[in-house]
Formats: sequence, structure tokens, C-alpha cells
Amino acid sequence: MALIIEHLTFDCHDARALSGFWSTATGQAIEDDWGDFVRLAPGQGGIRLAFQEVPEDKIAKNRMHLDINSDDMAETVNNLVALGASVVAKHSSPNATWTVMQDPEGNEFCVN
Repeated sequence: MALIIEHLTFDCHDARALSGFWSTATGQAIEDDWGDFVRLAPGQGGIRLAFQEVPEDKIAKNRMHLDINSDDMAETVNNLVALGASVVAKHSSPNATWTVMQDPEGNEFCVN
């Protein structure tokens, strides 16, 4: 049996607002909007992002996060901050440099 990932879903308080942030950030158009559940069209990697309203707050670090590749990490980070994201930390290793960020609802993601 083959499993096919339909979309990666973010729990959030405001599905329309958070999907708007990610739509602008990724260039993925809003494909479906049911008010409390919004889904973006597939991106270059073929994955749809979805946003589902839930009543509870985010309490701890995400157990899964997005890693975003960029041609210019500093410019991408600045653009995402201008859209409403925040920088959490900057890291480097011998093989990579990346910035840990949070979207407007606190979901972590990395830009490298």
C-alpha cells in the first residue's frame, strides 16, 4: 500500500491570516478556503500547506518543522520578518548555516 501525503497541516487560531502569511512567503496561491480550514496550492516540491483552526494555544516546540532553502538566506529572513515572522536563533555547522524562525502564530521553521 502506497501512502500519499495530501498536505502538511498547521494548527492555528486564524486559518485565513496564517495561510495569507504562508501564501505570500511561498508564492503558493490559496486553493481552498472553508473559513476554519484553508489549503494552499502545491508548491514547487509538490506539497500543499494547510491551516486548521484549533482552540488550544501552541505550548512547546514543534515536533516537525519546515526547512526552507533560499538563494539568499539574509534577504529571505528579512523578507519573512517584514511579513510578520520572527527570528529565534542563528546556527552554523561546518556544512551548513541556518536561521530558526517562527511564523506569526509561533510555528518554527528554518531558512538556509
